[in-house]
Amino acid sequence: MPLLDNENFDLHMKHIRAGVRLNSRAPIAVEWVEGGSNLRAEGYTVDISPSGCLVVVPQGFAVGQKLTLVNLTNSNTCNATLVWRGHEGRTGWELGLELQEPSREFWGLDF
Repeated sequence: MPLLDNENFDLHMKHIRAGVRLNSRAPIAVEWVEGGSNLRAEGYTVDISPSGCLVVVPQGFAVGQKLTLVNLTNSNTCNATLVWRGHEGRTGWELGLELQEPSREFWGLDF
């Protein structure tokens, strides 16, 4: 018996990856506080949307981690929550970030 039929699977995936996504390799940084210290790791985006992004950074985090995402192209910042962690590759960890109240200008693009 399948876990999800096709209709439920499509609804499930639509909820997970809601909205428009663009393939985009843009330089980013993630910042966080650990042990009273401000830390930072730089990486890049794989895809972006008005409400989130998939990034690759050389630092792994636990799902639920609160981060600050910095768009290094325009220096815009936004609070973000790690909602998905993928595999560790040669250049770092794949991380799915949900942006918290992003400004329309965060990516510098109109979606």
